[in-house]
Amino acid sequence: MTIPLLRSAELRDIETRHGSVVPPLMERAGRAAAELALRLLKNRRARVLALAGPGNNGGDAIVMAHVLKQQGIDVVVGPGGKVPKGDYGLVVDGLFGIGLGRPISGPYADLIERINAFEGPVLALDIPSGLDGDTGRVLGVAVRATHTISFIGGKPGLYTLEGPDHCGEVSVVDLGLRLDKFSGALLAVDDFRDCLKPRLRNSHKGSYGSLAVIGGTAGMTGAALLAARAGLQLGAGRVFVGLLQPLVVDPLQPELMLRSADNALDHATVAVVGPGLGASDAALAIVRRIASADFPLLLDADALNLFAAHPVLAALIARRAAPTLLTPHPAEAARLLASTTEAVQADRVGAALKLAQRFKAHVALKGCGTVIAHPDGRWRINANGNPGLASGGTGDVLSGFIGALLAQGWPADAALSGAVHLHGAAADALAASGVGPVGIAAGELIPVARTLLNSWIADLA
Repeated sequence: MTIPLLRSAELRDIETRHGSVVPPLMERAGRAAAELALRLLKNRRARVLALAGPGNNGGDAIVMAHVLKQQGIDVVVGPGGKVPKGDYGLVVDGLFGIGLGRPISGPYADLIERINAFEGPVLALDIPSGLDGDTGRVLGVAVRATHTISFIGGKPGLYTLEGPDHCGEVSVVDLGLRLDKFSGALLAVDDFRDCLKPRLRNSHKGSYGSLAVIGGTAGMTGAALLAARAGLQLGAGRVFVGLLQPLVVDPLQPELMLRSADNALDHATVAVVGPGLGASDAALAIVRRIASADFPLLLDADALNLFAAHPVLAALIARRAAPTLLTPHPAEAARLLASTTEAVQADRVGAALKLAQRFKAHVALKGCGTVIAHPDGRWRINANGNPGLASGGTGDVLSGFIGALLAQGWPADAALSGAVHLHGAAADALAASGVGPVGIAAGELIPVARTLLNSWIADLA
């Protein structure tokens, strides 16, 4: 099921259009919250502390408290910024919702610090108080919930930047509103399900494309080799590696064909350019050549930096007829936008959409909650993955994954979505098996991702 992600302006419009529904949205939200609270309350005789603020979230908390009392639960509703003393089996945060527009300070900041010191379950209504629902920024201080129940749809801030460290386990309830139009959603297998098809028995290596990986200057050959190995093991028919620092063979993956950059591009049906590319004159010459290439092109790492430094070349990207994909981290995105890393991180969804529109490209803005944006205005946030991906080379592996799916004929939007989701799923599988999150090496993701991709295809066959 696709879970829509709604920014505050969209939510206010929805709430206005459905303001007269029966039962009212606030009653529906309060009842949904009460159902979850009952599941979280291990001891039905324990007391619940419901902290109700001055806005709609406070109203949700009061309705929830009323429903719980009808179920025989002892509920204390916290007045204003004060917390009645006592022992509680559950604390419910209904202080501030998506309407919060300034940093929390004073008594409410002290209250939130006390909530965060509570050792039992903490349920946030709609969004943890102090967290910006659109961006995931913490406004001064924010509740660290163990569970969050998000009403109508998800909020992008729950899944990116600082949101995942504050929201705990997220439940989304639509309150009976079936949304048929939304541009943002949580990334899911449905975004690329149509591409998960078994291979025809009557096929050959030419059926699955020729991927060229271009990069690997002196001291950085590992970046290009990681991307190439990832491309090969995720199914590209042939992989050519155009290294700026020549090698005769990759001893760990001798199937790779090591060539000059120009020769590798001559054979390509898809190219990944940038891993370990550097900023030399030779690197710039490669970027000049591929700016008008007539095949799908993924730009990463140093290729992005070179385009950012040469606006005339960057303008060519937006005029390409073949698909372009960009996979920047926040600093690279900032260079492309002539902005700052802080500004990009302050609105990750907005930054990704700007890049997609400016370059007519499919964009994955990497980081906690990778944001995917498409030229037509659609965007997704990927919620899987873990801090084990904060390791050198994992971005190169992601580039190889994307290149492999493109080479096999996946559309650009599906290839980007599928590779990002698979990348995170592989990291989660490693962590679940005890390999990580601390110490995951980028190359360890590749065989796990291959196994996962084949299992997804088999499950749908």
